[in-house]
This record gives sequence, structure tokens and C-alpha cells, in this order.
Amino acid sequence: MSDAEYVPPKVWTWNKENGGQFAAINRPTAGAQSEKELPVGEHPFQLYSLGTPNGQKVTILFEELLEAGHSGAEYDAWLINIREGDQFGSGFVALNPNSKIPALLDRSGPEPIRLFESGAMLLHLAEKFGAFIPTDAKGRAECLSWLMWQMGSAPFIGGGFGHFYAYAPIKIEYAIDRYSMETKRLFDVANNRLGEARFLAGDDYTIADMATYAWFGLLYRGLAYNDAANFLQLHEYTNVGRWVEDIGARPAVKRGQKVNTVSGLLERHSAADFDKLEQAAEG
Repeated sequence: MSDAEYVPPKVWTWNKENGGQFAAINRPTAGAQSEKELPVGEHPFQLYSLGTPNGQKVTILFEELLEAGHSGAEYDAWLINIREGDQFGSGFVALNPNSKIPALLDRSGPEPIRLFESGAMLLHLAEKFGAFIPTDAKGRAECLSWLMWQMGSAPFIGGGFGHFYAYAPIKIEYAIDRYSMETKRLFDVANNRLGEARFLAGDDYTIADMATYAWFGLLYRGLAYNDAANFLQLHEYTNVGRWVEDIGARPAVKRGQKVNTVSGLLERHSAADFDKLEQAAEG
């Protein structure tokens, strides 16, 4: 049956074979699928993640905090392989009942605090260390508005455009058109704002920029979804391009984007891990 002939049934039922590349791990239920405890390192923060845009948001902030001299922000970053279903282990689900990366355990205080959703982690860490978030009411509101804008936008780019353009088992013109339009609209929103200010929240670099860069930088540079940058003609958004170059040149951002990746560090347990990676590349 072609998509043009499809008529939704009165009651939807799950087809295990439907879902393309992710059919083996996607299902309409929540909760743990296996008993698997999480490893724990020595640092105050334990991050369980993968180097996707959502994961990179948090590792970029950790590296920026350390670069700024906040030694208390030391962290262990453990790899969660979502293609292997690590996110459905009992230990991970205890931290994140939504079974999505990243998940974070803050052990820096008298009682451990769990965090799930990348935006919640960015806000928690920024407020904890008093960094990368404005302290005045107006600036803080602007920063949080752009942070929440990014959090609300990501599903349209990843689960929407990215899925139907690059991962869906069949190409559906309507779906690709719908999410291409929305992705370009979001880039236009950012481009207009970055024509007014150096960063999204104003003159200063904040967690709103880190969150948005993790997604927009990847797409703009042509590093996601095959030839998506050309398909969407992202070079037209010149203010975004200037901002991408500025943020991408930051040493902490470069480090953060290497964490929990096959081409970088599968796991990160100290700053020395980056030195070892660089030595291996040179040697």
C-alpha cells in the first residue's frame, strides 16, 4: 500500500518491524528492559551520555566550566550506546525514566541529585557555579527564553527533519517538506537574532548558545544528515555562520564535542584523557 492510500485504523497497534534503523530499540512502552547497573567514577559529577548534539550540550558546558577555573566541575563521562539499548538498563532508567541520553548524577552535595533532559542539566550547572547565565532578571529571562526555544526546536530538527530526510525507510515528500520548512524557519529565527546581538542572549556567551550550537553548528558545518547543509542551503544564514565560527573556535567547545564519540574519547575521566588523544593522533 502506498502512503497516498494509507488510512489510519480506528485503533493504532505497534508493528515491531516498522521504524527503519531504530526498529530494534523503539517501542511504545517505558521502563527498564534489562538489569544493568551504571559504572561510577571518582568525580562529583557522573554523566552517562553519547556524543550526539544533546549529549554535547552538557560536555561543552563541563569543559567551559573547567576552562573558566571551576575545578569543582570535574566529571566522569560514561558511554551509553543507544543502538545497543544501554539506555534501557535498570541503572540508566533509574536516573532517566525517559530512557534518553544524557543522564547526570550530581554527587557534589550532601545528597545525590539526578537530572535528566539536557536543558535541566545546563540550568542546574550554570546556577550551581554561577557561570554562563546572566544574573540580572532581564538577562536571565532572555537566556532562558532562548534555551527553552532550543529545547522545543530540537524535535523538529532531529526527530522531524533528520529522521525523515536521513533515516526513514522510505522517503515521504510531505514529511520532508514539512520539516525542512520548519528547520529553515528556525535557522531564520536564529539568523535574525544574531544580526542584532553577538550571542543569542545578548553580548555574553551563555548556556543558550551552547545548547543551540550543538545542533545548529553540526548542521551548518554539513556534519549531520548526509548533505543536509546543501539541501537546506544553510550557507544563506550568514549571521548563524559567523556565530558558528566564533563558538566552534573555543577550546572548551572542541573538547566537549570529542567526549563519548568513536572518533574522540569513548569515555572521559580527566583532562589528561585529551592529552592522550592528542598524543595518539600525533604518533
